[in-house]
Amino acid sequence: MSLQYTLETQIKAAVKELYDANLENVELQPTRKDFEGDITAVVFPMLRVVKGNPVQIGEAIGKYLMENVSEVERFNVVQGFLNIVLSDSYYLDFFNSIEDFSSFGKVTQGKEALMVEYSSPNTNKPLHLGHVRNVLLGYSVSEIEKAAGKKVYKTQIINDRGIHICKSMLAWERFGNGETPDSTNLKGDKLVGNYYVKFDQEYKKQIAALLEEGKTEEEAKVQAPIIKDAQEMLRKWEAGDEDTVALWNKMNGWVYKGFEETYKSIGVDFDFYYYESDTYLLGKDIIEEGLKKDVFFMKDDGSVWCDLTDDGLDEKLVLRNDGTAVYMTQDLGTAVQRVKDHPDVGGMIYTVGNEQDYHFRVLFLILKKLGYTWAENLYHLSYGMVDLPSGKMKSREGTVVDADDLIDQMTETARKISEELGKIDEFSEEEKEELYKMIGLGALKYYILKVDPKKRILFNPEESVDFQGNTGPFIQYTYARIQSILRKADNAKVSAVEPSTALSASSIEMHPKEKELIKILQQYPETIQLAAENYSPALIANYTYDLVKEFNSFYQNVPILATQNEIEKVFRVKLSGAIAEVIKSAFALLGIQVPERM
Repeated sequence: MSLQYTLETQIKAAVKELYDANLENVELQPTRKDFEGDITAVVFPMLRVVKGNPVQIGEAIGKYLMENVSEVERFNVVQGFLNIVLSDSYYLDFFNSIEDFSSFGKVTQGKEALMVEYSSPNTNKPLHLGHVRNVLLGYSVSEIEKAAGKKVYKTQIINDRGIHICKSMLAWERFGNGETPDSTNLKGDKLVGNYYVKFDQEYKKQIAALLEEGKTEEEAKVQAPIIKDAQEMLRKWEAGDEDTVALWNKMNGWVYKGFEETYKSIGVDFDFYYYESDTYLLGKDIIEEGLKKDVFFMKDDGSVWCDLTDDGLDEKLVLRNDGTAVYMTQDLGTAVQRVKDHPDVGGMIYTVGNEQDYHFRVLFLILKKLGYTWAENLYHLSYGMVDLPSGKMKSREGTVVDADDLIDQMTETARKISEELGKIDEFSEEEKEELYKMIGLGALKYYILKVDPKKRILFNPEESVDFQGNTGPFIQYTYARIQSILRKADNAKVSAVEPSTALSASSIEMHPKEKELIKILQQYPETIQLAAENYSPALIANYTYDLVKEFNSFYQNVPILATQNEIEKVFRVKLSGAIAEVIKSAFALLGIQVPERM
């Protein structure tokens, strides 16, 4: 039974006994920092059933709690707020009750599964900064959902077909002179991306030439020979032309290998892959089913639509009049196929930028109309774009920030700042390189994940690697500091004192800073559940920062190893160790590693 439940029950009992009134709800909240107290009961809502002065009512309830709840040590009333101070023994009992802080807050996995889709790149270019936010969000949400008790399948659909893929293929065929990733010493996705840019350059030249001949811009875009050739290549691919399919397999193979290297470098993974080349024909049977159920209707030209006007949306095309699929057809088919492949899936999360908000509203609504029960548990993890101080990125023009280059830049920035601080002289070169990458990636991931997914981000690499403030390196440094304390304590054999004696309320007087740390530790399980419910790694990130801020305040104000009281020393070392375990656990949910030394 939780203390919150006990307080709610006893406050209702107090109101019944003191005022002969029935209180339906009790509003409890953390006490504000500028007042003494741990939990505050708000009296004002009680005035609906209890007539009187809120301060006097608060005083009366406070006295009742002192008599009936052993954990309540004292109280104070400020206007209509009853601030309750809990005993040291309550916090020590909680601390003693946690056997392993490394698994604290995590829930045993249930049977029903959740599928999280993220990344889902096109195979005509390398992953860029926009993809980085996508994969970091998708991976972190997957880990948070697992910690909250869900079974999670991590997946992506690779967009490996279409005109954009043919553009890279055609440019390589025409201008590549047979070069390969091996012959150029380039990652395959970078090599293919270069030819996507090359296509755009040639396309623009041909458009300019046609404009000089007197064509309109629209005519020039359609009549440029290179775009016609790309369209013909797509037609050949769809017809199964042997040479075209062989080229497609070869170049996509280069890209897949490049993607895997980037994912490994970023530290994310997937359980299952879907490919648009396999799924683009899915969904046609669903359209037939929907026509029979009157979910869809056919227009005179033979095209099939879904009328969503009664739902505040519009009519949506789901099948062209020539019988070919649109993206919506494919997404309907893929969703249904995923549940067929994994029958335990009870919901899906789609990590896709906010420019697709409308598409997913339509997709989810159509699936519900088709009668799929799991469609009630679909969620679009919509996120804002990532901008740089230099402006917006454009793939066709080759102005995107390549994910691999970004990781290298972050590592280099971490190297520069670490060397300036001069705290790693005793590290080997290999240890230094590993640390630089850990700090650089931690900075990148934390900077992106600490922001609410829906908000747009202006990413500043230098700012993200600051060792002060709300940054990944600041938190990593605090974790390393605690490890140093633990090593010193171990060398001094501090832990030799019997733990049960060390943490007894009768033998230790808690410092307010210790109490505050344990209060924040208590919030970790609830924070995991809230982050899972809201699909928001930002809640975990900012919780960790609050915990670290409080620890550093504790470290500055309370002697840990310098105290002469051995029992006090053991308690503070154990408390520091618990803080470190929760930092490590929380950062793992964000996909961030923490260094033992720094």
